[in-house]
Amino acid sequence: MALLAGGAAFSGTGSATLNGDELATISAASRSLSGMWELAQHIDGHFLPYYLFMHFWAQAGTAELWLRLPSAVAIGVAAWFLADLGRRLHSTRAGVIAAAIFAILPSVSYFGAFARPYAFAAAAVVFSFWTLHRALEHPAGRRWVIYGVAVALVCSTHLFAVLVLPAHLALARRAALLPMLAALTAGCVPAAVLGLIGYGERHAISWIPQRGPEVWLKFPKMAAGTAGFGLLLFTMALAGAALLWTARRGPAQAGRPWAFALAGWLILPPLLLLAVSQLVTPVYVDRYLFVTAPALALLAGLAVAALPRFHVVAGVAVLVLGCVLSFQDHVDVRDENGRFENIPWALRVIKAEPEDAIVYGQSQLRTGFEYYADSLMPVDVLKAGDAPSPDGFGYPERSDVSAALEGLQRVWVVWRGTKASGLEGDGIARVGEVQRAGFELSVAKHSADLPGLTVALFTRR
Repeated sequence: MALLAGGAAFSGTGSATLNGDELATISAASRSLSGMWELAQHIDGHFLPYYLFMHFWAQAGTAELWLRLPSAVAIGVAAWFLADLGRRLHSTRAGVIAAAIFAILPSVSYFGAFARPYAFAAAAVVFSFWTLHRALEHPAGRRWVIYGVAVALVCSTHLFAVLVLPAHLALARRAALLPMLAALTAGCVPAAVLGLIGYGERHAISWIPQRGPEVWLKFPKMAAGTAGFGLLLFTMALAGAALLWTARRGPAQAGRPWAFALAGWLILPPLLLLAVSQLVTPVYVDRYLFVTAPALALLAGLAVAALPRFHVVAGVAVLVLGCVLSFQDHVDVRDENGRFENIPWALRVIKAEPEDAIVYGQSQLRTGFEYYADSLMPVDVLKAGDAPSPDGFGYPERSDVSAALEGLQRVWVVWRGTKASGLEGDGIARVGEVQRAGFELSVAKHSADLPGLTVALFTRR
């Protein structure tokens, strides 16, 4: 199952192009250690552990496949621990079915082929529940140390992965309360440090809109990466929790504590993330909740395994139905524009002539165009340095757009967003500056999905 899940994730690594977040990973990982520390003091400080890992990983190259391989491996690790956790809680068939369901989720294929830490976070969360089960099963000092390390990994992979940790408290029992709380507290130290850093850099996520409880209606689709199958799995997961609650037999005698814990693993993160959004600052972003996908698969697998008869038939039926219902979502994930920021498409649109210029609506887009460009590019007239800014992902640029474009007849302008976001109002400042420099719009094209990219050609009036 681990190989199946990792293979499913890796199958999409070379088709969908890198998006802005993944290019930020390249930008951060390509810096010196001191440069990464400087960056962390201004933006993405809570990603520093991941960037450190990718810094050393990228020493061997920055090809798409290579950059995304660690995430695919993390998905395989998550599937292995998920299968064994299912075995411990119920039976081998429960673990196998849960891992198989997890493997066929489009969200797994997406984040398993994504050069960001979300797959790492999911693997760390599964590992933390697995180590907690072992520690409670046979309390021993070494097992509590491993549990504490697992919690620290959860906190280090992604800041909001810690939202699953309150579900661990459902498993606290008097005989093991002190060592469990000690390990949990020690493991949460990275969360405290990264949380303080993240709070100080909350300006970097000012783009996140405030959301209301209506976002919970989309949660099954977000966790699974597909609407119909996601809703079916969520229903099955609730049934799995109820069946685990009423269970009287099983290898681990799981019963009510684990029913509470697994339900909390699935439900608490979206509830708590929205609470943080309302009380502190808007932070509700769907991808922060990928850590719930293993819980969705595990509870659904437990529901199937708990059937009194025909477990194999039911398991196969669920998997076949899931593949059918999510087929188009898998195709979309593996499409060239599967990350909604198709820079190779933009490069094909740009038909550069000698002495053409290019202006980026957002300076950080330059990283992607320099990564993918393999032919003649227009002159980057605003670029004032080869290295990105030490405190961000943009590049130092000239401010005198009119002077930079003097004597030129054609300029390509590229920005992240729709045509309207750049051509109407003053949403993209560079577009207005180009127009005021004496240029008018000749043609504009936008990639299919939102937010997408817009490529526009301006010619001198």
